[in-house]
Amino acid sequence: MQVIYTPAVTEYLIFFDFDETYYPHECLPEQLNMVYELEQYLQQLARNHQVKIAWVTGSSVQQIQAKMKTAGMTQLPHFIASNLGTEMWEVKSDGQLVTVPSWAKIIGASGFSRRDVEDLLSELKSTYNIDLHEQTQFGQSGYKMNYYYYPVSAVKTQYDLSIIRHLAANCGIGININICNPKAGDPEHAYDVDFIPAGTGKKAAVQFLMKYCQVSPSKTLAFGDSGNDIEMLKMAAHGYLLQNATDEAKSCHNNVAPYPYAEGILHVCRNFFGE
Repeated sequence: MQVIYTPAVTEYLIFFDFDETYYPHECLPEQLNMVYELEQYLQQLARNHQVKIAWVTGSSVQQIQAKMKTAGMTQLPHFIASNLGTEMWEVKSDGQLVTVPSWAKIIGASGFSRRDVEDLLSELKSTYNIDLHEQTQFGQSGYKMNYYYYPVSAVKTQYDLSIIRHLAANCGIGININICNPKAGDPEHAYDVDFIPAGTGKKAAVQFLMKYCQVSPSKTLAFGDSGNDIEMLKMAAHGYLLQNATDEAKSCHNNVAPYPYAEGILHVCRNFFGE
């Protein structure tokens, strides 16, 4: 794997969700050709405009590496905020991934406890008859616990999700809830429910990297495709959903690129940077 050229000074930051934004799960030839074009274009931006790239994703580093191999991708970004930003990696020039100590310190001080999440799950089931199903196919990370919620009716769903959010807040646990995207490997007609340390997640990761790289918010772009990207997009000065974004996401964010996947990213960036 090759790392995108690292500028001495960072003028711009571009944040990408990974699954179904940067990486198309269908891996159709025409989609992958656009990904390879995007990889080369980002090299050009890094050299000519002092741009750094960050992937901010719910996937783990191991999952990202496997998907990159499947797609034949060759370019690593400068940062990977994996597992919904509960892990922060800086990618060195030799391709080595190194944890960012100041972010790891924030995570360590969060007080996040798997036991607290398990107690919350028990209360949801025993008191409110809300049953969450573990996402065993993706595994559980140290600071992110993934579950599915399967809706029964519209009214009960809204009630149940509000209870989940309320109890998580009372326990000091961060939470991400959004409608699943089957294209990314999730079941249809279900919700992702992710428990994470309070004060983390995609929005917090973006805020941290802006300060870490000393980049003005006005010089940031972000791209996503689903409901869990919306806060990240709103943090950037120029946040775009791609044309392939979910209906849920499009109902929450009006700034939509005219094309899907890498084609949409290239269109926006070429207009923005003028090359």
